[in-house]
Amino acid sequence: MPALPPEFAAAADRTACRVAIRAGSKSFFAAGQLLPAEVREAAYGLYAFCRLSDDLVDDAADPAGRRDAVARLEARIGRAYAGRPADAPADRAFSEIVATYAIPEALPRALIEGFAWDAEGRRYADLGALHAYAARVAGSVGAMMALIMGTREPDALARACDLGAAMQFTNIARDVGEDARMGRLYFPLDWMDAAGLDPEAFLADPRPSPALAKVVARLLAEADVLYTRAEAGIAALPRGCRSSIRAAGLIYSEIGRVVAAHDYDSVQHRARVGTARKLVLIARAARTPAVAAGLGGPSLPEAAFLIEAVAREPLVPTRRRPALRPWWDVGGRVVHVLDLIERMRERETFGRSAPS
Repeated sequence: MPALPPEFAAAADRTACRVAIRAGSKSFFAAGQLLPAEVREAAYGLYAFCRLSDDLVDDAADPAGRRDAVARLEARIGRAYAGRPADAPADRAFSEIVATYAIPEALPRALIEGFAWDAEGRRYADLGALHAYAARVAGSVGAMMALIMGTREPDALARACDLGAAMQFTNIARDVGEDARMGRLYFPLDWMDAAGLDPEAFLADPRPSPALAKVVARLLAEADVLYTRAEAGIAALPRGCRSSIRAAGLIYSEIGRVVAAHDYDSVQHRARVGTARKLVLIARAARTPAVAAGLGGPSLPEAAFLIEAVAREPLVPTRRRPALRPWWDVGGRVVHVLDLIERMRERETFGRSAPS
């Protein structure tokens, strides 16, 4: 079969990334709809690669398999930055994105380092150690998103890292039972000790308790501090990007409120934000003006290395950023046509599966 013309191939990769995010990260997909078209496509491409990376490590059957997955991901990042990405839509899109937006290689490698910590079952002695983990698996993504949106100022990047860490803390609070059943524990060990919880006993028999609820509540309180810090950075973003990022923060912080409504029991319950509530939060984000206040000071110490990596990267990207396409542009038409095909397939699948 002959190769697709470059514009068709790139459009097909973008569509594949969009489909992967819609299936695997509904909250981000919903918030991403508020982004300008070009930023949205790049964001979906970035998240598709990050999601693929996370799944490759999580799906490995044993520690050796997880270490092998981490090594393969490190090699794929090297290939993407060399302009020779692996033959997969997410890798090709990622390679184009990091070149177009001058994303330092240290940022995705920090993400993979965080996955390596997962693979080795690392524990976190205190809140600072947990912040170091969150900076890698979430702050790095927040910083890359800021670069895609055209923001490179250190204080604004610090707030992007804050938002990433806040979301990660929310994820940890939501997934306590799921993580424990996988042998993973992310709470600061000194917090558990203060609450009278034995980590090994909890992992052997994860169950809710008043002591565990206090630890979950404490982590969500830390997340709320970070959400508040992150809000100061939204005004530094381009106007067309602000609503989407605020919506993402509102949706994730709402997950924390659902956890609280379950008496901080994330062992027997998994908090979810329903579609109707997400739509309310997205509407609220679109209506809320950005407040042009101070950016809240320097980054958390554990995230400083990410911002320093951006400062060392040349400001001029190695490839020209894509301009917004007029309706008659070939690439734009391809994306539209492929999206229509995708929707038609979804309707056909629904029609076959729906009861008569």
